[in-house]
Amino acid sequence: MYSEKVMDHFQHPRNVGEIENASGMGTVGNAKCGDIMRIYLDIDDNQIIQDVKFKTFGCGAAVATSSMATEMVKGKTIQEAMEVTNKAVMEALDGLPPVKVHCSLLAEEAIHAALWDYAQKNGIEIKGLVKPKTDIGEEDVEEEY
Repeated sequence: MYSEKVMDHFQHPRNVGEIENASGMGTVGNAKCGDIMRIYLDIDDNQIIQDVKFKTFGCGAAVATSSMATEMVKGKTIQEAMEVTNKAVMEALDGLPPVKVHCSLLAEEAIHAALWDYAQKNGIEIKGLVKPKTDIGEEDVEEEY
């Protein structure tokens, strides 16, 4: 069963769409289940995320985690956005079924992929950011769940 928050973000997703000339754009997916998540960031000169949009092709949990992740980084600094983990996304949604935990990992990695793109375009290094994977599988989910 999905929590009320998951259902709300699935049925009424926030920040859906694209940002033309985005400061950073990241796309990740899960080849096994077919989910694809793309996040667009509009970052100002003070490295604050002014706007964020997403497009997700996937299940309800993938849409919900995308929506929640965008809400969690909007208005934040790059470093604050780096602190948004898949666990934080899951907690914000009041949990996910074990078979859907990878969706929250997709959201975290899509944010990192968009930040990576931003860093590459601007020739900067973001503390703690490593080149993200583009294919996220079950083996990437920590066993604690």
